[in-house]
Amino acid sequence: MDKAQASRRRLLDAAAAEFAAHGIAGARVDRISADAKVSKAQMYAYHGSKEDLFDAVLSDQVDSILDTVPLTPDDLPGYAVRLYDAYLAGPQLVRLAIWARLERTPSGHLFSASDEEPKIQAISRAQEAGQVTRDLPAEDIHSMVIALAMTWSPASLTYAATTADPATDQQRHRDSLAATVRRAFAP
Repeated sequence: MDKAQASRRRLLDAAAAEFAAHGIAGARVDRISADAKVSKAQMYAYHGSKEDLFDAVLSDQVDSILDTVPLTPDDLPGYAVRLYDAYLAGPQLVRLAIWARLERTPSGHLFSASDEEPKIQAISRAQEAGQVTRDLPAEDIHSMVIALAMTWSPASLTYAATTADPATDQQRHRDSLAATVRRAFAP
């Protein structure tokens, strides 16, 4: 990785932590620049504004989770559990998505429809193959599996789990999540 790439990586990482903690309005470019060891001028050269930097951070976080937790439409329970584990290990994405909802996109799609379409098509193919119920639209199944995986995430209205929780609790969450997704979307 060359110096410019390393600077951009540090900037995205520092900005992710800042935005996750404070949102777009509360984030401070001075803190981001200091934490990333990148000048504000360099930060603005890479990303024209604080809002553009937030968009780049959210996109980077989404790309990261897509790489680590690819959709497996033939195993939706396993996919949901892997999402749960990813949210548990790295809660920043959930926090960033919450801030995006609060400050940027209060309704409609949070991510572009073109990003979501391949996943919906994959679920549709699993429905056609008899692996997933045909009683529900594929796009709704996709949304509900993600929502179920977030049951104990920082977006939870009941309990936000952390890696410090007992392993028995974490396993109980995984088992409950897998059983619920299996029952809800079985053919």
